[in-house]
Amino acid sequence: MHRRLLVVLVPLAVLLVAALGVPLSVTVAEREMQETYVDRLNDVGRFASLAETALSTGRTEALHQELARYHELYGIPVAVIDISGTVLLGPTGAYREAARAEPALPRIVTAALAGARSEPSGAWAPWDDSALVVAEPVGRDSEVVGTVVTISDLSRTRYRILVRWTQLAGLGLLPLVALVAVAWPVSAWVLRPVRELDAASSRISRGDLTIRADAEAGPVELRRLAGSFNTMMDAVENAVQRQRAFVSDASHQLRNPLTSLRLAVESLEPHLRADGDGRQVYDVAVDELKAMQRMLNSLQASARMESIRTASPVDLDAVLATRVDRWRALTATAGQTLTVDVPPGLRLLEPPGGLGSILDELISNALRLSDARVVEVTARVVPGDSSAGIGHGSSSAGTGHGNPSAAGGVVTIAVRDDGQGIDASERAQALQRFWRSPRHQNVPGTGLGLAICADLAGAAGGELRLEEGLPRPDGSGHGFAAVVALPVVPPVVPPVVSSSGVPAPPRV
Repeated sequence: MHRRLLVVLVPLAVLLVAALGVPLSVTVAEREMQETYVDRLNDVGRFASLAETALSTGRTEALHQELARYHELYGIPVAVIDISGTVLLGPTGAYREAARAEPALPRIVTAALAGARSEPSGAWAPWDDSALVVAEPVGRDSEVVGTVVTISDLSRTRYRILVRWTQLAGLGLLPLVALVAVAWPVSAWVLRPVRELDAASSRISRGDLTIRADAEAGPVELRRLAGSFNTMMDAVENAVQRQRAFVSDASHQLRNPLTSLRLAVESLEPHLRADGDGRQVYDVAVDELKAMQRMLNSLQASARMESIRTASPVDLDAVLATRVDRWRALTATAGQTLTVDVPPGLRLLEPPGGLGSILDELISNALRLSDARVVEVTARVVPGDSSAGIGHGSSSAGTGHGNPSAAGGVVTIAVRDDGQGIDASERAQALQRFWRSPRHQNVPGTGLGLAICADLAGAAGGELRLEEGLPRPDGSGHGFAAVVALPVVPPVVPPVVSSSGVPAPPRV
């Protein structure tokens, strides 16, 4: 996350360097060009003064030698041109060679012959290759008899400008490097507690209430936040533990008195008259006592299973191998048919309390509540990019708890039947604790099974959703379906043993 801070700071630093460095670089280049222009202007002014005297007296030899000497020393061709454009004095060959590469020369010479002093020609940027042409009239006003012209190669000047720009850029980067060097550890120090707090929140959302944030690192404000977070989690964990302990203890403590009460009620059966009303009251009392015992057993099992918050990988084949035979026996006893269509080799994340207990509950619901003829168990793998919509489908498809991981896909295990089913409006309520359909009020049950299964599946990063089941034989609708979606776990690949007996590195 500190990289995000640098993403903000670095562009700001670059803009600051650019805002300060670009005008400074431009000023340096302009100053270099101005100095060069002033030097050339002084030179042509001196030569123009000498040329005026030499042309008026006819003594031009000394001026011609001085112009040649100037060209030898500085490599700058300088020439005296008359009003017809003919070179009178100076290195004629060098001048004409340089003049061919300067398209602005005729304009500047024409302006000088008209009595106007020339402005700097060409561009000063280091990547430009034009020369500096400077012209000075010989004579004054209407008495202009010629002009002195210099054509200066600016390659050295431009090189000096480029060197200065490079130096300024290096100096401008120093604050940027210093800013990055300071911002990197500071941002890491500031944001490390935030990352740890984010990781702790993620683990807590998966059901681990024992995790705590580091309250000893980072700025004072983040340490206070981490301390408040830990205090809150202590209170939440204590409340959850007390709740589970209360449910477990209450169900355990009520079990013995309830058992004694049931034995006492059942002991009254020999004393009941067959033709009296006591037999009906006795049957109702026994049924209620049995229902209360089932409720206590479910509550105690719920507290015990919810205390286990660790999900672990499991092979679906191994889970089914211990249960399919018993499911077939139960369905055969009830006059139903069980079909299992599960591809081999599926490995998934098992919810706390075991995947087998969840499937047992779903099969039990199909046997007890649906009045079905056929119960079908299927499984398939949904790829990661396709599983993103699990739990977010249309409302008519069902209701689910949890958000299964979409990174590596999920395994969906569906238990479908062709029985009565439940209405789409009741599916959300069916995952609430103690809810029972009005059609099942006289069927043994507590209304806790689906709710507990949904919570356990969510603790493993999966979900339980309810859907339409198989078509009913009479064509009046569909039965009931419960679908468990759990994250895929990559299969374990055994190491390859080389001929020397040393395990080879696993293939990725």
